[in-house]
Amino acid sequence: MAECMVEIKNLTKEFDPQTVVLKDINLTVNKNEVVAILGPSGTGKSTLLRCVNYLTVPTKGVITVAGVSVDAAKHTGAQVRELRKQSAMVFQNYNLFRNMTAKENVMEPLLRVQKKSRREAEEIAVRQLTRVGMMDRKDFYPSQMSGGQQQRVGIARALAVDPHVLLFDEPTSALDPELVVEVLTTIRDLAEEGDMTMMLVTHEINFARNVASRILFLDGGNIAGDGTPEEIIDHPQIPRLQQFLNYVSK
Repeated sequence: MAECMVEIKNLTKEFDPQTVVLKDINLTVNKNEVVAILGPSGTGKSTLLRCVNYLTVPTKGVITVAGVSVDAAKHTGAQVRELRKQSAMVFQNYNLFRNMTAKENVMEPLLRVQKKSRREAEEIAVRQLTRVGMMDRKDFYPSQMSGGQQQRVGIARALAVDPHVLLFDEPTSALDPELVVEVLTTIRDLAEEGDMTMMLVTHEINFARNVASRILFLDGGNIAGDGTPEEIIDHPQIPRLQQFLNYVSK
């Protein structure tokens, strides 16, 4: 029986009574699944991802990651901190510290959050920078790197904390087209290792088809489609999904 890594129960997010972004979402993600989240802009994809680690606080619902549960109706700061330790986020705009080198950026959460020794943090940083092909830029500052290189450092930083779940929030949306491929290749290589649970918000349909084991289609704050890449992308049965795919493929 598959091991559940993420469980979302009755998740709702309202920014105000007129703006209900997520409507009673229920979702289970199993260990080592790679789940791509597709859908029109403004339909709650990034909000869903950010609720998983409480960067966005849900209006109601229960989030469980790697056995750690937080209920929006009654939770403490300590519970949220424990939940956040179970996952790591790769952001659209890299979120690197400008005054730190690539290696220092990867070391920072290990030193500050995990309280590792400087020697151990450096060993982990070197290992993860090598893993994403950025070891030759370890002493470069963000201003000395391309957007694609900065994003790969961001991925190394997320991997360094050894998360149960890796969350990608449109990791290529801020990149020039020629830089998108290097980041997608890095993510694909990680997915092919087969031992990482990932949730990925993306507009890259072909990438989702080739890399994801499962695809969610969000529309109007609801999960309107949930299936394999073949079911969702190659043979869509839902009219709204067909319309969306026709639009993005133009």
